[in-house]
Amino acid sequence: MEIKPETKKLLEQLEAKFDGIGQDLDIHLEGLLHSEPITYWDYIQTDALLNLQIQRTTLPDEMVFIMYHQVNELLFKMILWEISQVSHNKDITASFFSEKLMRVSRYFDMLTSSFNIMRDGMEVEQYMKFRTTLTPASGFQSAQYRKIEFASTELINLIDARFRDNIDRNTSYEHALEHLYWQAAGKNFETGKKSYLLKSFEEKYKDEFIAFTQEYNTINLYSKYKELPDGVKQDPILQKALRHYDYTVNITWVLAHYNAARYYIGGGDDSKEAVEATGGSDWAKYMHPKYQRRIFFPEVWTAQEIKDWGTNV
Repeated sequence: MEIKPETKKLLEQLEAKFDGIGQDLDIHLEGLLHSEPITYWDYIQTDALLNLQIQRTTLPDEMVFIMYHQVNELLFKMILWEISQVSHNKDITASFFSEKLMRVSRYFDMLTSSFNIMRDGMEVEQYMKFRTTLTPASGFQSAQYRKIEFASTELINLIDARFRDNIDRNTSYEHALEHLYWQAAGKNFETGKKSYLLKSFEEKYKDEFIAFTQEYNTINLYSKYKELPDGVKQDPILQKALRHYDYTVNITWVLAHYNAARYYIGGGDDSKEAVEATGGSDWAKYMHPKYQRRIFFPEVWTAQEIKDWGTNV
């Protein structure tokens, strides 16, 4: 058989590749003789993915609820994947930074619009029945979402607004984590008592969170932005991308989540006072942006915009 020039070139490249890792090219080529062609279902692991939805009740819309949150977690993983590429890149350009931020913003746009889909795709009456079987679990316990926050900004910007003046970059990670804004969902700061929701969440993830915040301490998105040369920092496209991401995550997405919670926990009537969440959290106080004014990139907002954060929506 005559070997075409392009085939010979590929073989030479493959040989160089496998030589570089101490492998014999002939063995790998022989392996191709016995391998099966890849299929869509094997590559995507469709069977495994579609068998992860386990209902606790016989109510049909519980399946919608489960799949909805699993889709959220997949999108969270996509977001963390994009952020990691910025954080671990030593030579960031304005265009690269902007492109990644807009990708993440589009993922959050999907998450935000999905609340409207769920609102019309899940009966309130069914939800109010199967939600009792979910206690004390809560969407509050999404570790990936917390990691998105840690990877997006400096830890001080996630501290409960009441304690920010007493915490700085020299504060231990353990102490800082005890005063994060979402601790208000399950902790009495006067007595220090924590709800089961918060205690179980921390037992599962506290060590992982500390390690993650240490890793992203100086490579979170805000820190990466502040390290850029002034000329790059002032790039109008990058500035717009930073503002869009910040607003999308900390106002648009949060309010969509907040309003969906009010709709369902309020029994389908937005005007009624919402009942306690499944995990027992004071979710309204920590979710609404006007209470905590969570802002990932304070430097790109004016003092007035920060003061009015979440109050005009």
